[in-house]
Formats: sequence, structure tokens, C-alpha cells
Amino acid sequence: MKDRSGTEARSGELNTIIGKGTKIKGNLNVQNSLRIDGSVVGDVHSTDTVIVGKDGEVQGQVKGKHVLLAGRVKGNIIASERVYLESKASIQGDIRATRLVVDEGAIFDGKCNMGEGKSLLQQDNQN
Repeated sequence: MKDRSGTEARSGELNTIIGKGTKIKGNLNVQNSLRIDGSVVGDVHSTDTVIVGKDGEVQGQVKGKHVLLAGRVKGNIIASERVYLESKASIQGDIRATRLVVDEGAIFDGKCNMGEGKSLLQQDNQN
């Protein structure tokens, strides 16, 4: 999947999918990339890309290398590289990332802190 700039939106292998209608309560730690089209109540951590589809919802912290949001997140997002908010995305929480892309129509209710990727993750581990 490529974004408007023509760069890869996800760089790792997509090996975990939470399907539409699936509800999970608890924290998720995933190697490689993850796509959520269902509902997760808990923190989500991926070593690569987290994709929250248009029907997806997360109530908790989302952390990964890249975060692509088309659905809803109620919690903070931490990305060592980029966060991409599509036009139907909604986030209630803070974003920490190296780069932030926001499409027109996306809802972002929170603060944004942009800095170097590794330092962002180190700051998070200290908190």
C-alpha cells in the first residue's frame, strides 16, 4: 500500500489480522505488522506497522514503527517513524511521531510531539 508521497505505508510482513466483528480485551504484542478491523480494549504494540481499518477501534495506547489510522483510537499513539490519519480517522489522545500526515476530515483531539524516532520510544520507556 502506498500513500500520496509514493512511499510504502507498511514495510513489514502483515502476519496478524483482527477481523471485523472480533472483540479483544487485553494487550497485544505483535512481531511484524498488524491490521485491526475489529475492536481492541487494551494496548497494542507492533515491531513494525499498525493499521487500524475504517471499522477498527482501539481503546488503549498504540505503538509501532508506523501507524496508519482509518478508524478510531481512544488513547495515545507512539510511532518511531510516521503516523498517517486518513480522512475518516478519529483519535482522542496524544501523538508522538517523527512524521505526521493528516488527511482533510480526520479528527485529532490531543497534542502532538514530533522528534527523532528512537528518542521517542526511549522517552516512552522512561515514563
